Amino acid sequence: MARHALAMHFSAEQLDLASRIDAKVQRLVAEGTDDIAIFVEMSDDMPAFKRLLDSGHPTMDGLCLRFGGFYRYAKILEMIAAGIASGEIQVPK
Repeated sequence: MARHALAMHFSAEQLDLASRIDAKVQRLVAEGTDDIAIFVEMSDDMPAFKRLLDSGHPTMDGLCLRFGGFYRYAKILEMIAAGIASGEIQVPK
């Protein structure tokens, strides 16, 4: 990730959404929750994550650098998406 992401300015809404996702993931990790269970527990947070994702790569990179739990959630979603794309994870039709 580029250095300029560290100096990036985020909107109050972006910081609020990312920090709420971060806090929830951090709590789940502290409770010993595994990645799949985190994915399930975070289902209500998908719209907020999508809203941030739609902000673009620089914003996502910056938020991932700033919030470790947010980064972990992004990686979990990336892992799930890759599994679906490869056929390793079957999705009912």
